[in-house]
Amino acid sequence: MADSRAPDPTRRSERSRRAIYAAALALVTEVGYARTTVEAIAARAGVGKQTIYRWWPSKGAVLLEAFLDLADQAARAADGGAGLHGIPDTGDLAADLRLVLRATVDEMNDPAFDLPSRALAAEGIVDAELGAEFARKLLEPQLQLYVKRLRAGQEAGDVRRDIDVRVALELLVGPLAHRWLMRTLPLTHAYADAVADLALYGLAPRP
Repeated sequence: MADSRAPDPTRRSERSRRAIYAAALALVTEVGYARTTVEAIAARAGVGKQTIYRWWPSKGAVLLEAFLDLADQAARAADGGAGLHGIPDTGDLAADLRLVLRATVDEMNDPAFDLPSRALAAEGIVDAELGAEFARKLLEPQLQLYVKRLRAGQEAGDVRRDIDVRVALELLVGPLAHRWLMRTLPLTHAYADAVADLALYGLAPRP
């Protein structure tokens, strides 16, 4: 009969993985991406450096996975753990888009998301593979939520049927991303509302 008190390697690995996630996110927030090293992550997480390299090829890969996990946890908390991530469809497209853009502004202004996001965006410029993975695993799934909601708007007659939905969603998310990345002006709820209103005016059905 197996000893039920024997250590469970699966649980131990999961604890180590989560400790590494937390360490990577904390270090990037505290000292910046450039000064964050695999050695520092390992020391903060209480694991050996070889443990990290067994699971990830670089610190960028560690940070990406940690950030994806953080984003998933935040989305689950927002919908009560149901796992139904998406843009609401209340029948009022303008209100639904203002709601999600305001939530995006709040996330962009949250240091827990802001600093890791900037680190990944910067590293993705010089590391094309990491940048592509960041876009594929995080950005593209989020953009597809806009595609789904805008297509529902087309079916409801709230959005012109002849538009390119991909271009339309970029009218919504592009301005927020630009202001966040370039720090041109404050990123506020009022700005999010203005972006939604201006974008929708251009998407409205023609008489």
